[in-house]
Amino acid sequence: MRFDRRISRRSFLAAAGVSAAALALTACGGSSSTAASTAASTGASSAAGTAAGGTLNIMLETEVQSLDPQIATDGTSFEVIADYTDGLMQMDTDGAAVPAIAESYDISEDGKTYTFHLRDAKWSNGDAVTAADFVFGWQRAVDPANASEYSYMLSDIGQVVNAAEIIAGEKPVTDLGVTAVDDKTLEVQLNVPVSYFLSLMYFPTFYPVNEAFFNTCADTFGTSPDTVLSNGAFVLTDYQPAATAFELVKNADYYDADSVALDGLSYQVIKDSQQALMSYQTGTLDITLLNGEQVDQVKDDPEFISVGAGYLWYISPNINSVPELANENLRKALTFALDRDAITGDVLKDGSAPCYTAVPPQFATGPDGSDFSADQTKYADYCAFDAAKAAEYYETAKSELGKDSFSFDMVVDADDAPQKVAQVVKEQLETTLPGLTVNLTVEPKKQRVQDMQDGNFQLGLTRWGPDYADPMTYLGMWVTGNSNNYGLWSDAEYDSIIEECTTGDLCTDPEGRWAALYDAEAIVLEQAVIFPLYGQCNAEMVSSAVTGVEFHPVALNRVYKRTVKNA
Repeated sequence: MRFDRRISRRSFLAAAGVSAAALALTACGGSSSTAASTAASTGASSAAGTAAGGTLNIMLETEVQSLDPQIATDGTSFEVIADYTDGLMQMDTDGAAVPAIAESYDISEDGKTYTFHLRDAKWSNGDAVTAADFVFGWQRAVDPANASEYSYMLSDIGQVVNAAEIIAGEKPVTDLGVTAVDDKTLEVQLNVPVSYFLSLMYFPTFYPVNEAFFNTCADTFGTSPDTVLSNGAFVLTDYQPAATAFELVKNADYYDADSVALDGLSYQVIKDSQQALMSYQTGTLDITLLNGEQVDQVKDDPEFISVGAGYLWYISPNINSVPELANENLRKALTFALDRDAITGDVLKDGSAPCYTAVPPQFATGPDGSDFSADQTKYADYCAFDAAKAAEYYETAKSELGKDSFSFDMVVDADDAPQKVAQVVKEQLETTLPGLTVNLTVEPKKQRVQDMQDGNFQLGLTRWGPDYADPMTYLGMWVTGNSNNYGLWSDAEYDSIIEECTTGDLCTDPEGRWAALYDAEAIVLEQAVIFPLYGQCNAEMVSSAVTGVEFHPVALNRVYKRTVKNA
């Protein structure tokens, strides 16, 4: 999690993690969030062996996109990779960074050198987990040949020495500022102090990879149980790309196996929410997601919970490639025509909340302890539902563009909830802005993401989940050239602010940095670079026989290491 108080990193990260997780849970559905909080905490006090073990049956709404930790980009893939892989650090029940493969660590006085001391841990093939495994994994992340979407986590975000130059092809991967001093000692050099650095260590991009094993897999790495290794709580036993069902079993050789009560995990990809609920009701699933219509049916059930997922859903216009969308007044017309309250209250009904900021609320806490995005009216002049303003901007745009009608295609995931939201968005825009047509193009998530990354879209309904608890996890996306800056928007003033907050004087000035990040956010909203829609809560059913599922709004949304399933 990303914070900037000049106090002990360890004590503050622990306190901040509690705050961020608690905020996310309390916001999503009254008494339901109490159930979520309980589900997230009881595992810590439930000793392994007090329950019958068993296999936890989990519903996914979309397939795993990749099991390569340096290539994966989506929350579903991250969850599964983290089931069987530990990084240097892991999340505790409150979301704070605590030791995992790293048994301990030292931080230099200037905050720019981290030395991690590794515990005795094994890969599932019997090899020891070594510092060299982390060096190899991190080098893969920045290697231009791999084109990792998350390479910037080491450069822009993590500020690892030479990461930016390697990504740009200016230096070899061996120059990366990470060194295996010996098998059990990993040294990391940073360009500047990064107060949230430890919390980056539980993000999958920073996970280790056994180089010798990787080289035996050739191009098949991460495509089957035989082409992945585990050093975590579970071992993958059944999987193929785009699988709709797959399994993991408890790792008997895991260094912390005594904390793992479950015998295994069984995942099922079910895109039809009604089918998923029926599977839950018949006992085939222990955990399932719900859609808005179903919430009304089960909201009084004690097994229903609503938990903060951390995701911001928004619409991205392709500013670079679509001349009409390069018109700022047309973009403003679109964002003012969106009734976010109707989307969350009438369609989703899962506790998700309208969002009018580029950074969603309830995951990032500032130097004074306040939520960065608590004030959702802060940018009301740029982002709100106002049909009259929308019409005014629309008329100006039509005059500037010399057109009375517009037609845009909007790509949307093939999953249930996004399609429902997209349909309402289409109706709102076409009703409020006569002459505008929105055509929905439904695609599998992997294809939709690829199309947006390639610039092959006009409008895109997308989401972003925070990788660490700092506004930069969102604001960093709209820097010129960032791989997640789908619309290829560019603004020199914006880039300058972000640079100053990352490597300039403001990176050691918490209060000044916070103020500057608000300035950056204002630019994004004033220019309607994105159209924020809502902060996602997940409405879920969790069997009363299950305790200790850890729900987090940052990085890893669900963790099962301390989950208990009673007979």
